[in-house]
Amino acid sequence: MGESSSCRVTAVLRRVADGDGAAAQELFEAVYEELHVLAQRCFRRERTDHTLQATALVHEAYLKLVNQQGVRWEDRAHFFAVAARVMRHVLVNHARARKAAKRGGDRGRTPLSQVVIAADTRSLDLIALDEALKKLAALDERQSRIVELRFFGGLSSEEVAGTLGVSLRTVEGEWHLAKAWLLREIGDKTANDSGERQLK
Repeated sequence: MGESSSCRVTAVLRRVADGDGAAAQELFEAVYEELHVLAQRCFRRERTDHTLQATALVHEAYLKLVNQQGVRWEDRAHFFAVAARVMRHVLVNHARARKAAKRGGDRGRTPLSQVVIAADTRSLDLIALDEALKKLAALDERQSRIVELRFFGGLSSEEVAGTLGVSLRTVEGEWHLAKAWLLREIGDKTANDSGERQLK
């Protein structure tokens, strides 16, 4: 997104925060394509037969975003950082509901180690990842946010650095530490060098 478009989104976000009802539709039109790309990135790591589609995820996430009380959007980057978190929650809630409705919901799930290591995982255990990220957040909020932005937001290390206001070196170091912590948390030591390379 160009600088002028980014400034436009930021201006519209401030109008939404000020209670301008007309701004919500304008915002939707301004951010829809990017939100759809974000949703598609989420689904690249999901089952191919997922019952929730990218368009439905965008609409549900958008409604949650614009209906949040007391949020003062700082800028476009802030909006998309929160969008990644909202999409994470929508997907996890959907996974929980599906698991509750299906017998033997634990069968055939991909171990979290493979999820964290492989960028093209198709059967993501979102519930396990969400639980691990909550534990990580209690220990290191920034590492948890980096994983969330990289994994659910599909952002590059450079984009994460810009969003969080830290250096690229910090993001890459924290990303490495967070992956190692997540692997230890689930007790799965099946990681291999070729898998690690897929994230670089």
